[in-house]
Amino acid sequence: MDEVVVRLEGVRKEYGGTVALDGVTLEIHAGEAVAVMGPSGCGKSTMLNMVAGLDRPSSGAVTVHGEDLGRLDETGLALFRRRRIGMIFQFFNLLDDLTALDNVALAAQLTGASAARARGRALELMEELGIAGRRDAYPAVLSGGERQRVAVARALMNRPALLLADEPTGALDSHPGEQVMDLLLDLNQIGQTLLLVTHDERLATRCASRIIRLADGRVAGGRSLERSA
Repeated sequence: MDEVVVRLEGVRKEYGGTVALDGVTLEIHAGEAVAVMGPSGCGKSTMLNMVAGLDRPSSGAVTVHGEDLGRLDETGLALFRRRRIGMIFQFFNLLDDLTALDNVALAAQLTGASAARARGRALELMEELGIAGRRDAYPAVLSGGERQRVAVARALMNRPALLLADEPTGALDSHPGEQVMDLLLDLNQIGQTLLLVTHDERLATRCASRIIRLADGRVAGGRSLERSA
């Protein structure tokens, strides 16, 4: 838990005259599962985008896995995301014209892995996540829970230092949502560092070891959670 995976130092982000983040400073350590919560418009998604290198701060610094993202150009940021960050989205963001297996394998192929090696790793992950039987199915015929598991497998393809999840259960009904919660909890318990943005108090309290609350672009509070084994 000593290694700092994410460090934000005085991060401010303005869009025109609107302040989305206002001097946010925080650290996330290896093995933590941190849930960021707060009302709509409080800066949660903006913060996640900063950590992912999808957006740049107006001021302040963002360091992820020892890399100062402000020193990277757009090509460097894209490579960094592919190699070191896994991302799970509310609406899955799968490619409709690729099978489930190829959606997962593509993440490794984009970093230079051969198609055979990428597909082998993808199939391993799909077996671990219980969806290997759907490897040849296209996203349109998968259930919401299956699509999110494909998305999780894709996010884990390159063994990321950090897994980011933006409302990962927001588009799912109760049962598949519970399954995704269990999956995220299992991943964290084997050492995966997680940063979750969610409105779902159940997801946060079940999967996170710490909750950070944002309000008006600032850290408004936080607490550590005791989780049962």
